[in-house]
Amino acid sequence: MSDIASDDMGPWLSEEELELVRRKVPMLYVDVVPVRVGENGTLEAVGLLLRARPEGTITRELVSGRVLFQETVRQALVRHLDKDLGPLALPQLPVSPVPYAIGQYFPTPGEHYLDPRQHAVSLAYIVPVAGDCSPSNDTLELSWFTPREVVTPEITGDMSEGHADLVRRALAHLGRLP
Repeated sequence: MSDIASDDMGPWLSEEELELVRRKVPMLYVDVVPVRVGENGTLEAVGLLLRARPEGTITRELVSGRVLFQETVRQALVRHLDKDLGPLALPQLPVSPVPYAIGQYFPTPGEHYLDPRQHAVSLAYIVPVAGDCSPSNDTLELSWFTPREVVTPEITGDMSEGHADLVRRALAHLGRLP
C-alpha cells in the first residue's frame, strides 16, 4: 500500500515504486521548446535551460518532465513551464495541443535517444513565451538563442542527443531548416 493519499496529486509513487515502474513500463513525458516570436509571428529566439546534473555536469536542456497520473497533457505542459520558466513566463499554449514530434528514449545506447533510467515516450511541443522568465529549482539560467545560434556545435554539444535533435526538428517544423 502506498503512503501517498489518494487525493494527493503529487507524483503518486515512492522513489522505489517509480524505479520499478521505469524498469517495466514506458513513461510519458513532455518536451517543450520555448520560443520568442515577433509581432508577425516569426521565430526570433529559442530558449534553453542551463542545468547542473547530479553527476556533476552542466547541460543545456529543454523544458521537460513526466505526465502524472490523471493529469492531462495540457496540465503537464503548464506545470513544467511554470516550474522551469516561472509564473510570469506567460506561455501561449495552442487550443489543440498537438505535438510537432514524438521522441523515444531508451535505456541502452543505440539509434534512439538515450535515457539511462528508463524507456520513455516524449510528446514535443513548441510554445511561444511572452512574459518574463525566472528559472527556478535546478535551473541555473535560461538563455535565448537565435535560430542560427541554437544549432551551432557549441550549443548542441552541451545538449543531450535527444534534445538537440528535437530543437533541429522544431526549427524544421517552423520552416527554419538548420
